[in-house]
Amino acid sequence: MVSRRGFIRIGTAAVGSLALRPFGLLPALAQSGPDYRALVCVFLLGGNDSNNTIIPMDDARYSAYQSIRGSLALSGADLTPVTSVSGEPFGFHSKLAEVASLFSSRELAVVANTGALVQPLTRAQYQNQQAAIPLNLFSHLDQQVAWQTSMAQGYSATGWAGRAADYVASQNMNSSAFPTFFSVAGNTIQGAGVTTQPVALAPGQSLQLSGFNSSAASQARLSAVDSLLTETGVSLVQAANKTLSNSIGDASALTSALAKATPLKTTFPATAIAAQLKQVAQIIQVQSYLGMRRQIFFCTLGGFDTHTTELETHNSLYPQLSPALSAFYDATQELGMAQNVTTFTESDFSRTFQPTTADGSDHAWGSHHLVLGGAVQGGQIYGQFPTFELGGPSDTDTRGRWIPSTSIDQYGATLSSWFGIPAGALAAVFPNLANFPTANLGFLS
Repeated sequence: MVSRRGFIRIGTAAVGSLALRPFGLLPALAQSGPDYRALVCVFLLGGNDSNNTIIPMDDARYSAYQSIRGSLALSGADLTPVTSVSGEPFGFHSKLAEVASLFSSRELAVVANTGALVQPLTRAQYQNQQAAIPLNLFSHLDQQVAWQTSMAQGYSATGWAGRAADYVASQNMNSSAFPTFFSVAGNTIQGAGVTTQPVALAPGQSLQLSGFNSSAASQARLSAVDSLLTETGVSLVQAANKTLSNSIGDASALTSALAKATPLKTTFPATAIAAQLKQVAQIIQVQSYLGMRRQIFFCTLGGFDTHTTELETHNSLYPQLSPALSAFYDATQELGMAQNVTTFTESDFSRTFQPTTADGSDHAWGSHHLVLGGAVQGGQIYGQFPTFELGGPSDTDTRGRWIPSTSIDQYGATLSSWFGIPAGALAAVFPNLANFPTANLGFLS
């Protein structure tokens, strides 16, 4: 069977006038009610070295950080100091100034040392193979999949956000057939469900079907396309036609909705990640036209595979990430929907605490992540920072590959609980969640 996602990636940027998917009348545009919820994932591709994203600044841990990080250690001048709600001092990378400001205003939280786990794991258990260990650790592709599916062992054809979308569909939480999961960064397994599939759109591209106009010849071609898409003779053709028809219908509905939107006043930076987040904000603005009460979005920023010259790379990437996140949050405030939208980061893994000889770092495991939004209990660190000691209790070996103290399942379940997945349904979204002592980390109200 032809993959619907394969068509959507190519098709939705070019179609819009053939409304073959039944949506009915689009509801009137209105500001979202209190029941609307949106999750927005920003995936940092390549493995962000979160050891330099945020750093504990108490004397003991900062001294250990400086000693072990060597050429990658950030000085006080390279950090923006913040104080957590509990009074602990931390420093964000200085190129994350907007992120630091949002932390200080309690609109952003950090979830520390998070990663793929089957169950809680100690250094001794890891080294002696005495407990279930995630497969293919330190592999980009495998760990990207683990983050997007929450399955630390074994293959999964669905992502955790796709399974959450399945629940939304089963409960009729959206009033139209428009997909719950929307990617502005190409196809991703994170949004693939059992009964629902995502839609993908490149930011700024036209949704209109090209090559057709009002001429007789053009209308004849349009009629031919319509006839092909209603072919019923061959099952494989039917499946392919349904896939393309759904893509066309999705594009048509979105085009109609976006035409009713007013331009955002919020200024977004001229970067790729900001363009993605601006597109997300525009779609959120017209969610009521689409009949949506629940939506999940997927964005990416690449370039974090820093085996060499890490400091220079972060000095380039963080000034793209931080202002984009801040502008997006400002846009949700402009729309009166900051309480209804939660943005969060994911990444392949963090990186070794010990640097390489080329002033970079190698693939590691547990990483720190950002959660932003009006419902976030911000200004706090959730979970536990690792012990800054090579070969210490948090280390898989002797290079500072931190064993996660918080699982992807716990992180995603906290987001999903706020999204509206009840406790009794979380096991279907996160099959390993029962292995962990806490299902909700508490960073969302």
